[in-house]
Amino acid sequence: MIRLRQIALVAHSLDQAIADISVALDVDVIYRDPGVGFFGLHNALFCIGDQFLEVVSPIQEGTTAGRLLAKLGGDGGYMALYEVDDLDARMDHVKSLGVRTVWEGTGDAIRGRHLHPRDTGGTLVSLDQPDVAGEWAWGGPQWKSHRPSSVVSTIDSFTVSVPDPDSSHSYWSQLGINEAVRFVACGNQPEGLTEVTMKCVDSTRDGETLQICGITITLRA
Repeated sequence: MIRLRQIALVAHSLDQAIADISVALDVDVIYRDPGVGFFGLHNALFCIGDQFLEVVSPIQEGTTAGRLLAKLGGDGGYMALYEVDDLDARMDHVKSLGVRTVWEGTGDAIRGRHLHPRDTGGTLVSLDQPDVAGEWAWGGPQWKSHRPSSVVSTIDSFTVSVPDPDSSHSYWSQLGINEAVRFVACGNQPEGLTEVTMKCVDSTRDGETLQICGITITLRA
């Protein structure tokens, strides 16, 4: 099993990103993970159904997130996190294809592995296995009691801009991570996670787009 569980964005100003997301999507911050301080970051998480939208922002120099902000020339997409139920086997598979990890960690009842973006292409990807299927410790202890959004109910998919969409689609399929993702040509722009599609609560908003934190959020009925 593999399922898209969380999308992370990166922003210069965490406070501004929180304000923009809260208003546009009618969501509340449900957790601020002190663990991201290890990466020189602070963050905020929002719950959308049983999935999560996260924003990270650097609090020190020399972070991966800071380098990405410089590369993008502004805010943008940072990472896609998948829930899996066979982490060890999946990691054996991707490593056999030459994919490195940039972080391996164990949280409270969950294990995560960040795949090297230079080896996967396009964006940072995390494979995460909770001890109990459906739980998500990265979302904090209170996420199940969050207030539902009046705007969106589900994160359906995300889009990654890459030089060769067909090649990336084939390669991610080979890696076993080609789930809830589509690829488009980046042209002269930097590679990266550029769009997130979410299911809207009000079907009359189908097709509406929102520009938030450097990405496009597309609403689908």
